[in-house]
Amino acid sequence: MLQQAEISPEKIEQDRLYRDMGLTDEEFQSVKNILGRQPNFTETGIFSVMWSEHCSYKTSKPLLRKFPTEGPHVLQGPGEGAGIVDIGDDKAVVFKIESHNHPSAVEPYQGAATGVGGIIRDVFSMGARPIALLNSLRFGNLTTPRVKYLLEEVVHGIAGYGNCVGVPTVGGEIQFDDSYEGNPLVNAMCVGLIDQKDIQKGIAAGVGNTVIYAGAPTGRDGIHGATFASEDLSEESESKRPSVQVGDPFMEKLLIEACLEVIQHEALVGIQDMGAAGLTSSASEMASKAGMGMEMNLDLVPQREQHMTPYELMLSESQERMLLVVKKGQEQGIIEVFEKYGLQAVAVGTVTDDKQFRLLHHGEVAAEIPVDSLAEDAPVYYKESKVPGYYTEFQTIDYTPAVMNHAAMLKQLLQQPTIASKEYVYDQYDSMVGASTVVAPGSDAAIVRVRGTEKAIAMTTDCNSRYIYLDPETGGKIAVAEAARNIISSGAKPLALTDGLNFGNPDKPENFWQMEKSVDGMSAACLALETPVISGNVSLYNESNQQAIFPTPIVGMVGLVENLAHVTTSQFKQAGDAIYLLGETKAEFGGSELQNVLEGRYYGKAPAIDLDVEASNQQAVLASIQQGFVASAHDLAEGGLGVALAESLFGTELGAKVTIDGDVTAALFSESQSRFLLTVSSENQAAFEQAVPGAKQIGLVTEEAELAVEQDGQSIISEAVPTLEALWKGAIPCLLKSKA
Repeated sequence: MLQQAEISPEKIEQDRLYRDMGLTDEEFQSVKNILGRQPNFTETGIFSVMWSEHCSYKTSKPLLRKFPTEGPHVLQGPGEGAGIVDIGDDKAVVFKIESHNHPSAVEPYQGAATGVGGIIRDVFSMGARPIALLNSLRFGNLTTPRVKYLLEEVVHGIAGYGNCVGVPTVGGEIQFDDSYEGNPLVNAMCVGLIDQKDIQKGIAAGVGNTVIYAGAPTGRDGIHGATFASEDLSEESESKRPSVQVGDPFMEKLLIEACLEVIQHEALVGIQDMGAAGLTSSASEMASKAGMGMEMNLDLVPQREQHMTPYELMLSESQERMLLVVKKGQEQGIIEVFEKYGLQAVAVGTVTDDKQFRLLHHGEVAAEIPVDSLAEDAPVYYKESKVPGYYTEFQTIDYTPAVMNHAAMLKQLLQQPTIASKEYVYDQYDSMVGASTVVAPGSDAAIVRVRGTEKAIAMTTDCNSRYIYLDPETGGKIAVAEAARNIISSGAKPLALTDGLNFGNPDKPENFWQMEKSVDGMSAACLALETPVISGNVSLYNESNQQAIFPTPIVGMVGLVENLAHVTTSQFKQAGDAIYLLGETKAEFGGSELQNVLEGRYYGKAPAIDLDVEASNQQAVLASIQQGFVASAHDLAEGGLGVALAESLFGTELGAKVTIDGDVTAALFSESQSRFLLTVSSENQAAFEQAVPGAKQIGLVTEEAELAVEQDGQSIISEAVPTLEALWKGAIPCLLKSKA
């Protein structure tokens, strides 16, 4: 193959080499119009990554504008490395979620590890200290060696990076379905704390100021990673293995400390990590946001390999790298901070006032592009939207399951991988490093204290993609509402969310309709529950063998615990406590785990949700928790009341005696929304019932470790809790060991 330097602009166009980089014919023509000439190889590559879906959001921008992004607590909304929310006392919480799906499909360990590293950099580039990591994972069913391998390696990658970098992995969620068989989802979330005076932005302001490159040298790993993330997976994807970066968590730990020291230096103007599209995106975005230009000498960029071309240097996605802009004449003070931590920091360019992105290499101009054309003026597409035929059909179906033995069904549900214990996974994560974790993985939300205060931060990730497949708008509402219920159940007030929008190919009108309606539903719930969207990520083209994943818009939500005394977990606390159910139960089984067990597929209507009822129930539960009336709280999700009761007993040596009425299957396994399972001590019952009049007592916590459910004096379930817990805990390890 010709060397890049030898490929003429004419040959790029004649052989349509730009298509291999991800540009369409129309986009390439736009590039020529912008430049007033034909682009060279490096310029073509720069446009291709900056105009990729992964960097430009060219397909999703019209939808993202629908999200509410402002609120009384929002200090920074979408547009920077991460969003920021005020938590009082001049402190703020910083957070964001990002996907690393395609890299994890072809190289699961490094794909997951570098996803963690990248999201940590997004947070500390804002000036915040990372305090917690979460994840949201999707895999096919655990029946093939390939899926088992992907799960094991993704988990090892998350643990390998997170444990070494010293940021606790405190929560997350995993679901399993056939739609993810060839295209797993790996979404990583990071939460940080900051003093508001230290908030940084990624801007390149001040003519003549110096651009400094800091961190690891640049290699050839990750080249065109952003473009790789903007195309369908196929048999050829294995050849894209070089597009997967390799991470070094020990260097990242040093980089965190160096950057947090540098932000205190008065010479710092702006800072941004080199994420997707590497040096190209960080440099051009920083200049564009400041209304400036930038000139860089690529000969000065630290290089891990010899004879790297401008194309390789600009498109590499090597990890653990940051770009800074510092006041002219004060570079040495910044450089010395990095050197103190054994890190390289080098002046590589200057801020200009001509709004050009100019790259020099071996004394020649390797690229010269109007900077706004890369960052702000990427094309925006309004895709065709079409209602899928299946949706219209499903709206006419009321699925009614037949369950003969409810005790046997409960056992089966507890062993479903989506419901079963994820201890196999989170036991590999260090959730306690930093000594600030109050509630570790295993409850509705993780909680990390805010040192020096009585406050804490609650955090969760959530999304039931089955509901969204059945009814995207309703499912989008449920995704936000369920995340908020997790936060409420932990004793915290939901503040804001970050979203990871994982969908199939948007060029297919049915897929775009799913995106459109999901965003409509999520936006409605955000408004009703006062949880604005402050950051996020879009991952499209999640398809393999022409089959799209279920639409999966992950919600990462953060809430504030006003006082550590309010921290609440899902486990029952003591015998004699009264068990209450808040929320109406209806016969709703479309998209349920019960339907999955009985039918092996999903059809019919998704559970309905009334956002006014949702908001009212959430407010009532949080108020009663803050008043000290509630001993435990758990939201009802997959598997319904039966599963929630069992989960609340696991790890307690307690039991429960519960009475149900109405249809037994619906009472136990319906997945109706807006419901909470609560326990209240006898001395608080009267006050609780007055505060939450809609709650209905359904039973008592008992000393005997047995789950007993009856109706009209007839036993429906009578199972030893240790037996149920063993099934729940052993399910995933058993599946991973099986040869089938």
